[in-house]
Amino acid sequence: MISTKSVLAVIALGAVLAGCQKKEEPGPAEQMGRKLDQATQQAQEAAKDTGEKLQKAASEAGQQLNKATEVAGKKIEEAGEKIQEKAREARDKKDDDKAAK
Repeated sequence: MISTKSVLAVIALGAVLAGCQKKEEPGPAEQMGRKLDQATQQAQEAAKDTGEKLQKAASEAGQQLNKATEVAGKKIEEAGEKIQEKAREARDKKDDDKAAK
């Protein structure tokens, strides 16, 4: 029968040999998987950054559009006031012409 010392010696020898084994390099599929993971991570970060930039640009464009709309509204209002003034002047002139006759 095998002695306990022999079993322990075999286990110890196995452990020593396992610790001395050279680690295997990752295979081509594992290397490709790692590269794919890195590329995916980089693409996600770039997409997030691009999304943030687009959101900022859209916000700024919206603010500029609001300012332009406000300016256009003021110009239209001024034009309307001038039209009303000219209409008043024309009406007054017409009334003056009628009174002069």
